[in-house]
Amino acid sequence: MDIRRANLLICEDEAAASREAAERFTCAAVNAVAERGSFSVAVSGGSTPKGMLENLASDKNSPIIPWYRTELYFADERCVPPDSPDSNYRMVQELLLATVPIPEMNVHRFEGELDPDVAAERYEEEIHRVMGPDPRFDLIVLGMGEDTHTASLFPHTPALRETGRHAIANYVHTLNVHRLTMTFPLINRACSIIILVFGEEKSQPLANAMCRDDDIELHPIQAIKPTHGRLLWIVDRAAASKL
Repeated sequence: MDIRRANLLICEDEAAASREAAERFTCAAVNAVAERGSFSVAVSGGSTPKGMLENLASDKNSPIIPWYRTELYFADERCVPPDSPDSNYRMVQELLLATVPIPEMNVHRFEGELDPDVAAERYEEEIHRVMGPDPRFDLIVLGMGEDTHTASLFPHTPALRETGRHAIANYVHTLNVHRLTMTFPLINRACSIIILVFGEEKSQPLANAMCRDDDIELHPIQAIKPTHGRLLWIVDRAAASKL
């Protein structure tokens, strides 16, 4: 990935980057509903999107977002019940869904309490039920782990090579667990993708991902390349310190 061609926005700190991400989410929602009547968005779990979610629930952004026309999905999930402290759904529920007026039927979660393969199949069916056979998200917001994984697409895992399915169960041998995840073919169809990267501990992984030759088995984040959409990296200065 050539850093000179990357669409990179460096913010002063994590708080500023989270505000920027929330503003772009808000604009994407307003524009999508104005143009097409609905807004389809997927978010990831982990700690990175917490600040964005809190900003979306704030008095500044929430009243502007057309929540009743928003369809909210999850880019990945752990294989746990929705009330588990490890659940991505629970985090989003507590930080966002408990506050904003989005209809329950508009929230589409991986059923992490089910058998992983069954949960993935049901999620893919749900995406197709709502969005049709060729789903294209208006916005997907992702993070990046210290091993350069994104969603639950970890280095040297089977999901990296998936070309047909839109959601699958991915066995992560380094963690000895299954994860549920959207796949690259679905993610890269999005109209817009935002990748959030914060903190000094992510500085070398970010430099590796953006400045070295593509090696998707080692650096899965390098496979995020929208086919007919826009990609924006929003990072803080700490994460960008080795670029």
